[in-house]
Amino acid sequence: MTTVVIADDQELVRSGLQLVLEARGCEVVGSAGDGRAAVEVVHRTQPDVVLMDIRMPVMDGIAATRELTRAGVESRVLVLTTYDLDRYVYEALKAGAAGFLLKATPPDRLVAGVETVAAGESLLAPALTRRLIEEHLRRPPPYDGVPDELAALTEREREVLVLMAHAFSNDEIAKELFVAPATVKTHVNRVLAKLGVASRVQAVVLAYESGLVTPGATPRTS
Repeated sequence: MTTVVIADDQELVRSGLQLVLEARGCEVVGSAGDGRAAVEVVHRTQPDVVLMDIRMPVMDGIAATRELTRAGVESRVLVLTTYDLDRYVYEALKAGAAGFLLKATPPDRLVAGVETVAAGESLLAPALTRRLIEEHLRRPPPYDGVPDELAALTEREREVLVLMAHAFSNDEIAKELFVAPATVKTHVNRVLAKLGVASRVQAVVLAYESGLVTPGATPRTS
């Protein structure tokens, strides 16, 4: 059973989410009305997933996500937002969130999203990934060579990162590079470890910020 903590400053929203989740087999192990309380509840309960609102008092959802990521908490953060291009979403993803859902998401999709994130996947549609990055990121100039931030990666790992940045799934990367999906998973895990990030989304953000990938470019592999 997937365990969840709900962080939202509106009690009615927290109650509604709890009803939806528990009616579909998830266990809500805690809730919080502000970011500071959310961090404390997560440390205490160690849930699989944290449903994290962005706009909260005391500490907002971005700061709370960043604090949990830096602490090495294994709980996966799924950001809740009202608008799909909320200007704070990009910062939340950069802070370590595994993805986001709209508050208006239908109940079955909400639970499916929670289960997806609990399984270790990121929850971002390819088109939305590009829109968020292009909307909130100043385009760095094309980089000639290997950016310093990515110097620890092998050539193959950089190829995998480029394809990740273009929203390729593991299976699609495997087909593109003519390797087994299990090999891709190993490469992805090594990329995350070497870059010191907690999720694919953070790795993709770094790929764009470093100039390895530019918005709108066609992925190139050797």
